[in-house]
Amino acid sequence: MASDPRVRRAETGDARTAAELMHRFNLEYDEPIDDPDVLEQRYRVQLTTGDVTVFLAGDDGTDGFAQLRYRGQIYSDAPAAYLEELYVIPDRRGEGLGRALLETAMEAARSHGADIIDLGTGEDDTAARGLYESAGFTNREGKPDGPVMLYYERDL
Repeated sequence: MASDPRVRRAETGDARTAAELMHRFNLEYDEPIDDPDVLEQRYRVQLTTGDVTVFLAGDDGTDGFAQLRYRGQIYSDAPAAYLEELYVIPDRRGEGLGRALLETAMEAARSHGADIIDLGTGEDDTAARGLYESAGFTNREGKPDGPVMLYYERDL
């Protein structure tokens, strides 16, 4: 699937690697996260059922990851793809791994039949915003042709 040889699709056996990357990502941004052991079990189940699609970057898959989910939509018969996470470890940033992960995720979404992909990112994460915008993602904030779009969430 991946056109960049540095990126591959994770399999169930990669649950630990995905868990460790997710844990590292959240710690870097001071976000609460469960221990890798707990995350590994969730990844193992969700990779097995296909509830999540994960791509790993780097020779051993430990340099970054992208995580996709799909959902049905009313606006189209095609599924919508949600890029839930994209992360590259600090030591490997600037080498094109983020772009490779993003392009692989978009290619996978197209292959899955999705007709739209969306994501959320922090306002202050200018590197991520630059990557997404250079790949054709639109941030409607400040655009004269549409309303400002905001992302909301709430713990339940």
